[in-house]
Amino acid sequence: MPAINLSQIITLISEGKVIWTEHVAARLRERGIRRMDLLECIYNGEIIKQYTDDTPFPSCLILGYYAYNQPLHIVVGVNAGVLCSIITAYRPDINQWESDYKTRKGQ
Repeated sequence: MPAINLSQIITLISEGKVIWTEHVAARLRERGIRRMDLLECIYNGEIIKQYTDDTPFPSCLILGYYAYNQPLHIVVGVNAGVLCSIITAYRPDINQWESDYKTRKGQ
């Protein structure tokens, strides 16, 4: 499975070819994250991990920053370059991630 690239995700979102899962909607409400902040993080972020074997579609972990440099991790799945699915989003915990928020501690 080829790697996902960020420009592909941004294009799909800008074309309205995006699904917001019920899971991410619940997590955003629970964590006080606005959709516009999540989108800002995707548009200005970087892919830090590829999950090419994820099912039903390959996915990736994006690190982005919003409002006063707050880090945000977003998991996005891509179905054959035709549709993307925003799966979840969370603020990375400094106790679990290195200070660059790209590497899990102990890895």
